[in-house]
Amino acid sequence: MKILTAREIQRLLVFAGLVCSTLVIASCASAPESPRGAAEARSSLTALQNDPNVANHARLELREAEAAVRIAEQPLSEDEEALGTHRVYMAGRAVSIAEARAATRYAEQQRARLAEEREALRLQARTREADRARNDAARSRSEANQARDDAARSRDAANRARSDASQARNAADAAQSSAAELTAAAARQAEEYQRQIDELQAEVTDRGLVLSLGDVLFATGSAQLQGGGNANLDNLVAFLKQYPERRVQIEGHTDNVGDPGYNQDLSQRRAESVKDYLSQHGVASQRLTASGLGMDRPVADNGRATGRQQNRRVEIIIENPQ
Repeated sequence: MKILTAREIQRLLVFAGLVCSTLVIASCASAPESPRGAAEARSSLTALQNDPNVANHARLELREAEAAVRIAEQPLSEDEEALGTHRVYMAGRAVSIAEARAATRYAEQQRARLAEEREALRLQARTREADRARNDAARSRSEANQARDDAARSRDAANRARSDASQARNAADAAQSSAAELTAAAARQAEEYQRQIDELQAEVTDRGLVLSLGDVLFATGSAQLQGGGNANLDNLVAFLKQYPERRVQIEGHTDNVGDPGYNQDLSQRRAESVKDYLSQHGVASQRLTASGLGMDRPVADNGRATGRQQNRRVEIIIENPQ
């Protein structure tokens, strides 16, 4: 049996250390990583989870989106890139579905609230009509009783009482007719208001009516209005003239392409262009406020062309009456 010398043992230890280092480096180099896009999916989901409207209206969809994002975040090796891409896509779809479902349910809730308000107006009108009719009827009965008492003393007094009763009945009929006209007018007003909202394609929110004008209003990189969007702006002008007590906020938004400072300035100039158009067409300028928010408030994923197009917009917020 050969006995190793101290020098030979030292060489073996150095060699073993080099082998271990090589194995560690190789292991680190091939360690799996989360697929590209998983972080964006998580960011979008977190934004939805922090939005109380979404959290209250799409809880099941948010849980499904959370599960999809967690799967997308699982580390994969380079050989599984296709699987990672598919998982990220499915996570993005799940997040979009949660957002869309929340928006749909919120809109349905608002429509139901408007229906309840309209029904309450009708009930109030019917109640007022019934109260007036009861009061008129009570007055008529009192006058008729007085007429019967007077008839015992004087035929002429009785004749006058009958004439008074007839006049009271006519007044009651006129009151009923007036109440019916008021009810019909209130119903027509509510229907006309809803028609105008539908025509503007506006969404009823706690902030007021919100309508979004896409980037069709402007050429790329420009703040000058194009002719194609004037019809929507003209409808907005007509609506604002009909409700002069309402104030308007105009917000410009961009996607995340390009320099943030340039995008901020562009969004401000676009908001000012819309404000100037409304002012030039008869909307009092003191009712209008314009602000540019740049790329800070996206409504869709800037990672996709369709998402960037949705983010390039001007939002009009018509505040609720004070």
